[in-house]
Parts: sequence; structure tokens; C-alpha cells
Amino acid sequence: MAGAADPQIRILPLSSRSEVAERTLEFRFTRPHSMTFRAGQFVDLTLLDPAETDAEGNTRGFSINSAPDEPELIFTTRLRDTAFKRVLRSMPLGTGVQIDGPFGDFTLHSKASRPAVLLAGGIGITPFRSFVRRAAHEKLAHRILLFYANRRPEDAPFLDELSGFERENRRFTFVPTMTRIHDSSAPWTGETGRIDPGMILRHTRRSAAHANAIYYIAGPPQMVAGLHAIVRSLGIDEDDIRIEDFSGY
Repeated sequence: MAGAADPQIRILPLSSRSEVAERTLEFRFTRPHSMTFRAGQFVDLTLLDPAETDAEGNTRGFSINSAPDEPELIFTTRLRDTAFKRVLRSMPLGTGVQIDGPFGDFTLHSKASRPAVLLAGGIGITPFRSFVRRAAHEKLAHRILLFYANRRPEDAPFLDELSGFERENRRFTFVPTMTRIHDSSAPWTGETGRIDPGMILRHTRRSAAHANAIYYIAGPPQMVAGLHAIVRSLGIDEDDIRIEDFSGY
């Protein structure tokens, strides 16, 4: 276990908080100059002396959805009725939390000649927002195709921003899809339904470059398992699949 003197452990004050989709909270911390991370990594966030707690404890793992060039650490979470989420939603700005990390190797591969196909369900978009922002900012040569499934546009953080990255980066293609668009009051002209083999093939076959892709899957465990099975059914080798599931999120 890391001790208090471990340089990976920092106490940072909450600088801002906002709802970025229905029941989806974004919170930000000023990043220390000494802290570096790779797009796709995560940290453990611990509440210090919270007003309430429960059996799930005071620590959660959060993907960093800011990119390495940004001055803030940005995290986004769905709101559930737990003590941790209630405290996170209501604690005063300036309250300190413990940040431990970064951890993980769910990061973009280095060989730019191999494209990346990203499959995100719901809040699984958080590491991919970091991937895509980094790719645009650093003008990476990777071709990136992002599928992003939500029930409705109202539930989907970063939709407009990701569309903006697609306009900025000609190597990036964004394919959002809504599984319950009939429950939405927002206009929608994009894909509908779950991410399935037909949808993946329809978009990957538009560019022969995606034939040799590395696949990345992130989201709730059940969705990740389903997408993993779909990707395997397409003949993708297990060595070319990376997975990050958001259990207990």
C-alpha cells in the first residue's frame, strides 16, 4: 500500500462541478504541474471525512476524461443514490479530496499505421474523450473510429464536443447511436439502435484502413461483455482487443 509520502498521492480542492447530461456530473480539479498521465488512465479518488458514508466506501476509480495537454483534471460520473455520489454532488467548492494515481494501461497504441476502433457505452466514453482530444491536439497520425451508444441524446455527455473533434481532425470519425430515441424530445438524425455487427461493419468497411485496427471497449460490464462477443464474432483476434469495464460505477 502506498504511504502518505508517495508522490502519486495528492490532496486537491474541487474547483468546479456541473451537470453535463441528465444525471451525469462533471467535476474538475486544477492539475499540479508535477502530475503527468497518459490519455486513458485512471485515478482513485477518496473523499476525506465525508458527511456520510456507506458500505461501498469512500474511494472510487475514475477515468481521467481530460487530455494530457489540459490544465485541469476532469472526471465525469453517472449519479447513483449512494453516499459517495451524494457527497460528491453537494460538497462545497474548495473541498479537498485525495487523488491517487494515475494507473492503468488502457491507452492508445503507439503504432500509428494501425487504426483504432473505439466502442463506448454510456459513461464508458470518459477515457475515449481523452484519447480523441489528445489525437486532435497532437495531430496524431492514427485513424480513429469511435462508436458511442446511449439511450437518448439527453443522456450523452460530450456529443457536441466529439462532433467538433471530428470536424477538426480528418483522421477521426464519430458514430453516435441512440437506443431509445423514441423516449427523447431532442432532434436526432444519426444512428439508432445498439452497436451490432452490421453497424460496425458498415462503418469500418468504408475505409480499408480499419481492416487492421486495434479495438478498444469501455462501459458497464454487461455492455462490455456484449461488445466483446460482437467484436470476436467479427473475427478480431483477442490480442487486438483492449477492455475497460466500469463495474460498481
